[in-house]
Amino acid sequence: MEDLNSLKIENLQKWFNDESRIWIPPAGEVVGVRRIMALFRAIFRKYEKLEWDVDEIFSLGNNKFFYETMSKGTIANKGIYSNQICTIVSFTENGTIKFLSDYFKDTNCFK
Repeated sequence: MEDLNSLKIENLQKWFNDESRIWIPPAGEVVGVRRIMALFRAIFRKYEKLEWDVDEIFSLGNNKFFYETMSKGTIANKGIYSNQICTIVSFTENGTIKFLSDYFKDTNCFK
């Protein structure tokens, strides 16, 4: 989370490889480190301010975890943003992210 909250692409790259898959709505699934970094750049540009706070982490076994998170910030030209997120993350043996999928409590903010 510290690397994500830095909002610096160079801090996120180490977490992904060419086989990594993520799905962060409203975008579709994205595969590969280059495309994933492009998605994060687009997300970060949309917000004037953005941060995540982890409420709880549950181990699901086999290098898979369930995160309960609160994201908050300011969307450019739209105002204050706050959302509860549930995230499923699966890691490879070497610690990179194999799969990440977010589920948002409120999707109206993306319209």
